[in-house]
Amino acid sequence: MNHLKLFENIVKKHSFLCIGLDSEIEKIPSFLLKEEDPVFEFNKRVIDATHKYSVAYKPNVAFYECYGAKGWTSLDATVRYIKENYPDIFVIADAKRGDIGNTSKMYAKAFLENMSFDAITVAPYMGEDSITPFLSYNDKWVVLLALTSNKGADDFQYHDEDGIKLFQRVLSISQKWGTLNNMMYVVGATRAEMLKDIRKIVPDHFLLVPGVGAQGGSLKDVARYGMNSKCGLLVNSSRGIIFADNSENFDKVAGEKAQEIQIEMEKYLTERNLI
Repeated sequence: MNHLKLFENIVKKHSFLCIGLDSEIEKIPSFLLKEEDPVFEFNKRVIDATHKYSVAYKPNVAFYECYGAKGWTSLDATVRYIKENYPDIFVIADAKRGDIGNTSKMYAKAFLENMSFDAITVAPYMGEDSITPFLSYNDKWVVLLALTSNKGADDFQYHDEDGIKLFQRVLSISQKWGTLNNMMYVVGATRAEMLKDIRKIVPDHFLLVPGVGAQGGSLKDVARYGMNSKCGLLVNSSRGIIFADNSENFDKVAGEKAQEIQIEMEKYLTERNLI
């Protein structure tokens, strides 16, 4: 899926919503625990209820690999289900990998070849040779960590040298590694005011923006500062959708929450004359 196709899906659905499938087994409705694979059953019902309102799903790999082989089975089944039933939806492995070249090559093979994800989040700290293996796959994306919203982001990401902050250096240099069709950036929603300056460096790239919803980020501010002529945003919400209800109607409520966000997104897309 390239840059233009992603934008076309946004226009078609009037949405730039990405739903995080951070599916903790301790939080899913208890009646699902009788299923052979409770996590997959939970994900399946959430996906079926929300696919009309989202253009992307983002399973956080940590919530699966913590259960060993069983967790990997749930993750693989989830990705396969999306690809078989909703093939136009973009699927991101929130894995935050990044290591020396040979190791990155194996990570890329795991997620972009054997598990059929469209994209993977990658940490840039080890530089270009740790990123290049992920960029060797056609129609696959690297989602590079640029500016995160956690408290610890202040430890390194805002380090200033000669008037250039570290996250700005990441944005500037990494553009030489990839293109608009295979690289986007993570920028936390709780730092939405920084999007204005970020757009000066990467005006045309897509940005994956977590932190809207339970983490307190403002969708209005993200759209105001981050939207470009091709929308250029995938805004993620996880807990506020998937864990909005714990009853037998959890999937219906998840769909309603996703629709609420989609309706707000439609408003901002309309204001920019993108739909």
